[in-house]
Amino acid sequence: MFRRLLMMLAVPGVLCGFAGTASAHHAFGAEFDPNRPLILRGPVTRVEWVNPHAWIHMEITKEDGTKEIWMVEGGTPNTLLRRGLTRNSLMPGTEIIVDGYQSKDRSNRANGRDVTFTDGSKIFLGSSGTGAPDDGRDPSDR
Repeated sequence: MFRRLLMMLAVPGVLCGFAGTASAHHAFGAEFDPNRPLILRGPVTRVEWVNPHAWIHMEITKEDGTKEIWMVEGGTPNTLLRRGLTRNSLMPGTEIIVDGYQSKDRSNRANGRDVTFTDGSKIFLGSSGTGAPDDGRDPSDR
């Protein structure tokens, strides 16, 4: 009987733990501003292949010559791999151009829409259904 009671108390606790984890994922509008599009140019300094979003760190040279490090959020690592973006395509030192949207808090964080390489190839970085502006570039919108 005691064992049965413990099980009855444990199951709701476990389910609540899963619900809390799922709600940690955010929508585009929670962190990024659709009215602040930006273009970032510079070399990759590192990439974090983590869920739920990969992060590309870039060194940007401002107009006055000073440098800043920016973090660019992309889709999930699995989604980016399916689109052709790999760890080897974003090695430190790789020059890229990211088209995206700045964070609402105006920090050096952005949500990436596209990444363009020096050879002109372009890969969609965004994650579908996040609430980012619908501009037809998301392959799932077609």
